[in-house]
Amino acid sequence: MNIGDAARLSGVSAKMIRYYEEVGLIPSVSRTEAGYRIYKDADVYKLHFIRRCRDLGFSLSQTGELLSLWGNHSRHSADVKSIVESHINDLTLKIEEFQRMASILTTLSACCAGNEKPDCPILKALYLADTSHLQDIENCP
Repeated sequence: MNIGDAARLSGVSAKMIRYYEEVGLIPSVSRTEAGYRIYKDADVYKLHFIRRCRDLGFSLSQTGELLSLWGNHSRHSADVKSIVESHINDLTLKIEEFQRMASILTTLSACCAGNEKPDCPILKALYLADTSHLQDIENCP
């Protein structure tokens, strides 16, 4: 099958398939005499696996590790679990950071009158060089 068919069946765009090949996440596939890539069902399964990993936020490096483990039938499930638990920890930290940012922005939004006057505490807070105090905002200026 051609790259368009592989893209459709795997849910990975043709552009991303080319990119994954370029960065070595997937091996180069055989080509026709005209230079068109030829994909097999096994390639589509790999691409689908990669898409699921990327949908879950795994980095390219982590995806490569998981792909390698997936193809290794003598793997230890502990190796897979270790990658997943590390990713969970990273996601948890990002969630906490996003919650902190949302809290700060919610407070700043509440402080802004949102009227026709030019004074805006949101812009003032964003302008300040040291924004570490923003998480402690309780009263609007």
